Amino acid sequence: MMSPISLSFKNTNGELLSAKLELPAHQHPHTYALFAHCFTCSKQWTAVRNIARALTLEGVGVLSFDFTGLGESEGDFSDTNFSSNIEDLVQAAEYLKDHYEAPALLVGHSLGGAAVLRAAHEIPSVKAVATIGAPFSPHHVQHLFGNQTEAIEAHGLAEVKIADRPFTVKKQFLEDIRTQNLEPYIKDLNKAMLVLHAPQDRTVEIENAKKIYQAAMHPKSYISLDGADHLLTRKADSRYAGNIIASWAERYLDFEQRRALRSDKDVAVRLGRADHFTTEITVRKHGLTADEPPEVGGNDFGPSPYELVTAGLGACTAMTLRMYANRKKWPLEEVLVHLAHSKTHAEDCQNPDSSSSKLDHFELTLELNGDLSEEQRAKLLEIAEKCPVHRTMHAPVKIMTHLKPK
Repeated sequence: MMSPISLSFKNTNGELLSAKLELPAHQHPHTYALFAHCFTCSKQWTAVRNIARALTLEGVGVLSFDFTGLGESEGDFSDTNFSSNIEDLVQAAEYLKDHYEAPALLVGHSLGGAAVLRAAHEIPSVKAVATIGAPFSPHHVQHLFGNQTEAIEAHGLAEVKIADRPFTVKKQFLEDIRTQNLEPYIKDLNKAMLVLHAPQDRTVEIENAKKIYQAAMHPKSYISLDGADHLLTRKADSRYAGNIIASWAERYLDFEQRRALRSDKDVAVRLGRADHFTTEITVRKHGLTADEPPEVGGNDFGPSPYELVTAGLGACTAMTLRMYANRKKWPLEEVLVHLAHSKTHAEDCQNPDSSSSKLDHFELTLELNGDLSEEQRAKLLEIAEKCPVHRTMHAPVKIMTHLKPK
């Protein structure tokens, strides 16, 4: 994923809130989503990036931001509360509507999940809401303050440590979360809802997911993030959550129809500094990921570039054989193409102009299933070596690379 677009918008007090917008590789999303992070977290939370990647691969633009007083946003955190978080979300949605397109999807984690359930009523464009580890009641976050709650009550404010970081919490925060009752808002949501929660979550217990799910009307779904911690610190957990949200949202947000309106015919590829070698690819309406194995510094989120080339050769070979057999009306039931590429990829990437670079060697083994004669099988082997990609790889190729003007 390329570096996101850095943005800012004003909250209701006129303070600038720092935001980032993740876009598909072709930079033309068909749908927009708004992400609300957890209490005292920021838009830089690693899981946000992984969840956003899953959505951008499906053509969705994702806006995440730092709530007032957090991360790079202006304002004093001690003056904020759950109600101000909702106001921030509404302002973020207004910014998207004015500058891009109003969000159709809200995604919230922890207290951010509770906030999107409430804010969805203030954002008419929203059609679907997904929560991750969300509390049924905002009052649940009070347990994070431990024995400092009494100090807050007695003195009007106190410093608390959350994830080893100090924050000043005022009495007005406690008073605000105690007055919040989400149940009627969940019952009247009238939007598709997805609840994701880990049974092992010790910060927000699984009972919260049960209450949210029971209060909601259909269409509603629940997915267990079994084995995950509250912050989804394992990449595998945040990737899983992102893939689930993207797949689920497609059902309720008309991705197919919206893709048809904005589909690009060109292939687009992008790679950001923070993503090592994890590269996002958009091919028409399809999202792909390329990567490198961990031993060469990658995340192993997808096949390497050479593996994609090899896969393209195999796919073209199989399609060519299918088209030829269909035209000849031969009984070819199934084509299996097993491929191997013998070049040492890491050495080639690090020394692309070296005279010692090895020759690429692709080996294809065909399995042709069906009642075929030996002559037919021999002809299909001959045709396999004439597939368009095979010919391209053998023919002189001209590649012209240009810099896009700023």
